[in-house]
Amino acid sequence: MNWLPPKPETVLLCDSIAAASEMAFMLGGEWDGCNSLVLPKSDKVAIETAASLLETSWCYQKAAEPVLTRLGVDELLRRYAAGDRYFVNANLRCAQLSQLCLENIDLSYAKLNLANLSGTNLNKAILAAAQMQSANLSGCKLHKSQIVRANLAGANLSNANLRGADLTNVDLSNADLTNADLRGATLGKVDLKKACLDGAIFE
Repeated sequence: MNWLPPKPETVLLCDSIAAASEMAFMLGGEWDGCNSLVLPKSDKVAIETAASLLETSWCYQKAAEPVLTRLGVDELLRRYAAGDRYFVNANLRCAQLSQLCLENIDLSYAKLNLANLSGTNLNKAILAAAQMQSANLSGCKLHKSQIVRANLAGANLSNANLRGADLTNVDLSNADLTNADLRGATLGKVDLKKACLDGAIFE
């Protein structure tokens, strides 16, 4: 019986599904069918060489500071229309994304600081650990969305539909939740310091 601990694996995130598939092939890794791949070992020179040949951007999974370039709104909408739902770690700071339909989108670890998402349909979206400080989500549809560990400090969530959303460990300090619908939402360990809850519906 082998009692040796398993060798650590390296998980990379790419800026597109196609790039992740190609990088996995080039580096002998395992593609997950989305925009990430698992490598048996970390060889940064080989990774950067492959990324350069493919003209793609990448970062390590759960990187404290993503190295992905800014994702344009037009590119996001083009990929979404083509069926892509995986935009993990996307840099969308200050993006204008209001009044759109982005159901089931995966924006885990995305940078959405100061982004305008007012009136946008994000039902069943995944926003785990997303950075959304001071973002405008007024009137946003977030029914049954996964927002665990996200930072929404100072965000505008007035009139937002958060029914059934998972807000576990979310930072909502100084957020505006005026008239927000939070019925059935999971609120474990939520930070609501100085948040405005006027007219918010909980039950």
